[in-house]
Amino acid sequence: MSPSTRAERARMPLAKEVVRAAALEHGVCIRPIALRRTDMVTGQTEIIDVPCGATLASVCPTCAERKRQLRMAQCREGWHLTEEPALDADEPNDWQRALVEIRADVTKAHDMASGDEREQLGADLVALDDEITRAGVRGNVDPDKPNRRTRSTRRRQDVADLPRRPVEARTVGKAYTGPDGKTFRPSLFVTLTLPSYGRVRSDGTPVDPATYDYRRAARDALHFSKLVDRFIQNLRRLVGFDVQYFAAVEPQRRLAPHVHLAIRGTVSRTELRQVAAATYQQVWWPQCDKPAFGDDAAPVWDADLGIYVNPDTGAALPTWDEALDDLDADPVHVVRFGVQVDAKGVLVGSDDAKRCIRYLAKYLNKSAHECHEPVSDAERAHVDRLMDELRYEPCSPMCANWLRYGVQPKNARDGMRPGHCKAKAHRRTHLGYGGRRVLVSRKWSGKTLADHKHERRAWVLDLLGEMDGGPDSDRYLWEHVRPSDPDVPSISHRLLRAVAERVRWRGALDAAKARADGQLGDSAITGRAA
Repeated sequence: MSPSTRAERARMPLAKEVVRAAALEHGVCIRPIALRRTDMVTGQTEIIDVPCGATLASVCPTCAERKRQLRMAQCREGWHLTEEPALDADEPNDWQRALVEIRADVTKAHDMASGDEREQLGADLVALDDEITRAGVRGNVDPDKPNRRTRSTRRRQDVADLPRRPVEARTVGKAYTGPDGKTFRPSLFVTLTLPSYGRVRSDGTPVDPATYDYRRAARDALHFSKLVDRFIQNLRRLVGFDVQYFAAVEPQRRLAPHVHLAIRGTVSRTELRQVAAATYQQVWWPQCDKPAFGDDAAPVWDADLGIYVNPDTGAALPTWDEALDDLDADPVHVVRFGVQVDAKGVLVGSDDAKRCIRYLAKYLNKSAHECHEPVSDAERAHVDRLMDELRYEPCSPMCANWLRYGVQPKNARDGMRPGHCKAKAHRRTHLGYGGRRVLVSRKWSGKTLADHKHERRAWVLDLLGEMDGGPDSDRYLWEHVRPSDPDVPSISHRLLRAVAERVRWRGALDAAKARADGQLGDSAITGRAA
């Protein structure tokens, strides 16, 4: 019976929302990217939808969950390796050697030439470098030597010194044999936090906002990723082997970032606490405590000189390098960990290992501000105060906020305004942390994320047996299309088509699993590969 009143009709779900809900239920991307595929042999064209690949559930829950599951597989595979990952580089082939020999001749000729000939040889060098890269060579055969500033490596006097051991070329943890003769390789799950900025309640809000150190909290968040890197460096030097880790950074309820690390092998808790207490990151930047210009008198851009100048005197602001030459004897900020260091031993295949992996990936499909959404006025006010502090805090040498403190940002350009830096760290969605949310060491599993994705897709194709690995790349031409193009169906039509294809695909996969009599490997745990 059809509804008779307007209120009844208003309660009816919209058709497009029903389609969207069905797509989510069947694991279909709700924001597909439409591509036009042209067959170069027959001339036939077809619209193909590819997943958007979003990492946030607020954008596309299906793609975000698929990315999260992929990270979990990466963490699981590398955590308890028993053999060193094979990462040895291949020997240079004859073509690569020949290109480098040509590059050597052109380099010598370029150094001896002048004028137009030197300019032409410079262009040849660029073309040769591109050809060497296409030949499968990593890096640059003749890199420019950067003018790096060197500072004293002497440790601060207010932190304990750390002993250093030669770092062995090993990443696998030690094996232990129990009384029953069974061999096992335990690993660690470690949590590191930042220090206190003032007493907080259970919801993370400060007891006394007037005494809460928001400036220190903002600066610690901005430089937290560097502190984590320094911790790993110190840990490797102390324990004497190439420690490998899979880490996830997320905010606490008080909005300060903290890090969870899955570490391969074991390290004593005493050593972990010793390294955390002795780890710090000094920020050698110009003074940024007292503004040199107010909001109504910001430096202006001089188009003729290509620099920012004082609005009153017209004098040029000191460049970034000039400002670094006049630094004080002390750093502008020092980042350190708090006293709380949690460490837990984990065995391969145990319930604890599965629980820790889920915990590591718990918030990977959420932005920082979505991990703990404010529900009270006090929590919202806490976020506002932190963002107010972050608004004018410089986040990098290129930050526009340096104009407020009388320093010309590195690589300055027209249109920069203090308080309007577009870097991630200043966005409310990041809460001051502009680094990567997932930190993975190079030798964790010996594979990239793309390698893990390819393996999962190959497993599904191999299980089905009746499908090939994909079309010939040379036969088809791919191009992006606009939603307004006449041959592009509506989004609802494309989602309906994708749901039907997903149901067919799922049925084929379930049938293949039944034929395999349940004899599948651990890689089948997700059920939504490829």
